[in-house]
Amino acid sequence: MSGRIDFNCDLGEGCGDDAAILPYVTSANIACGGHAGDEASMRETLRLCRAHGVAAGAHPGYEDREHFGRRALALAHDEVVALVTRQFARLAAIADEEGVALTHLKPHGALYNLAADDRGVAEAIAGAVAQCDPRLIVFGLAQSELTNAAQRLGLRVAHEVFAERGYAANGRLLPRGQPGAVIESLDRAIAQVRELALHGRVRAADGETVAVRADTLCLHGDRSDAAQFARAVRAALEADGVRVAAL
Repeated sequence: MSGRIDFNCDLGEGCGDDAAILPYVTSANIACGGHAGDEASMRETLRLCRAHGVAAGAHPGYEDREHFGRRALALAHDEVVALVTRQFARLAAIADEEGVALTHLKPHGALYNLAADDRGVAEAIAGAVAQCDPRLIVFGLAQSELTNAAQRLGLRVAHEVFAERGYAANGRLLPRGQPGAVIESLDRAIAQVRELALHGRVRAADGETVAVRADTLCLHGDRSDAAQFARAVRAALEADGVRVAAL
């Protein structure tokens, strides 16, 4: 069995070897100065995307660098809209200068996780995307409130799955800090990737098999071994006859 999948990575966060990762992925989610990143890192990552033919997208998150955007903040609807809008605009201005067209937007960290289940937050993010550029593809956790909200507004969506994150029986990611939330073994990650890409399913922490839609596969770029994982995951997908290509 073969198919097609996008392979994305969160980059421009100042904690990984982006140049070593980019040759193996097809989409990059670039930190926009909220949870991480600045003008220099955005510009450098955009140039790397252009050099490698990788689709570039915005990766806005809670403006809480101390916790790397992984702590949920109590923001009103309009504040979430403003956060996404200003971070996207910051990256878009630099992308325009560099001659790179942005193709997608994916929320980061706690904002992403909250949008998976909180309809209000999901609608705020989707509404911001519709205002900023309705041509953008919204990356959201597969079959979540965010993908639903974006589809209701007529936006394109990519149902996202994860190479090295553990799943709960409801198809959501296990919270960080919980046993099994992060997959450290490359062999285990590749086994999960194969199940996701070839069969649209994942084995949850309790042993249940969960069906998920897999349009785009994420690898976290802040891992110390992210480049090794990226190379191995790409090779495994291609060995299985999966076409790895941007959306």
